[in-house]
Amino acid sequence: MKTAFERYHARMQRVLDHIEQHLDGDLDLDALSRVAAFSKFHFHRQFSALFGISTHRYVQLARMKRASYRLAFRGTDTVTDIALDAVYETPETFSRAFRERFGQSPSEFRQMPEWESWLAIFDPLTKARNKYMINFSKNDVNIVEFPETAIAVMEHRGDPGKIGDTIQRFIAWRKTVGLPPRVSNTFNVFHTDPLTTPPAEFHIDLCASTDRKVAENDAGVRAGTIPAGRCAVLRMTGSSDDLEKAATFLYRDWLPDSGEDLRDFSFYCQRISFFPDVPENAAVTDLFVPLK
Repeated sequence: MKTAFERYHARMQRVLDHIEQHLDGDLDLDALSRVAAFSKFHFHRQFSALFGISTHRYVQLARMKRASYRLAFRGTDTVTDIALDAVYETPETFSRAFRERFGQSPSEFRQMPEWESWLAIFDPLTKARNKYMINFSKNDVNIVEFPETAIAVMEHRGDPGKIGDTIQRFIAWRKTVGLPPRVSNTFNVFHTDPLTTPPAEFHIDLCASTDRKVAENDAGVRAGTIPAGRCAVLRMTGSSDDLEKAATFLYRDWLPDSGEDLRDFSFYCQRISFFPDVPENAAVTDLFVPLK
């Protein structure tokens, strides 16, 4: 049976899930306290004490994060639609609020995001979410035979805080050649560990599966392969901004007890569903550890 502590956290997690699923709806204190089944007279203090951020601030940041993702990575979404979905009455009020928070207008951010300041702004949201994260168990890990997969590869080398620029270029290239995620699987291959690698040496590949020949291009995309072989795979549901907890579980907790040996290929993941196309708590990422 769940302990009282676990039940308490489950009620708070229900609130976070509700926020992610209803960012364009009513998320005032009364509504959220009803979701948690806590008294509205105390709920705001309970939330702030647990997550280190007020409910109002959390909702504001969650809405702005979705809006900024859509501006940066969903070029067909209009500023008007993004503003209304962020629960601003007009595009003008949204633009003023966006500029106050980011120092850029929505149009400027769409063209050339300042990712370093963006990361700093959302740090309180990331920390709040990390206060309560799903704990993995060894039963969550499966062994699979991964098939050899031809991929198109765009490398990102250097500061991980600037990976958003590379993602934008990769999305644009995929659109140009007709390889959007609905017809081409999306992978990331991690050549370095951001926790132990100097920012200048960080290296990750953004990849799209394809059986087509990758033609010479100005985007710097080249052909590559994810080799066939056995892999341990762990499915992670929720924000994929930080995969470190899942990766640490695989390497520190699961691997030593598994009796398995590692194969000579990098740790990688497959992005099954994406934020902001789905609510952030519904994004799905499969993490693969290559095994002999």
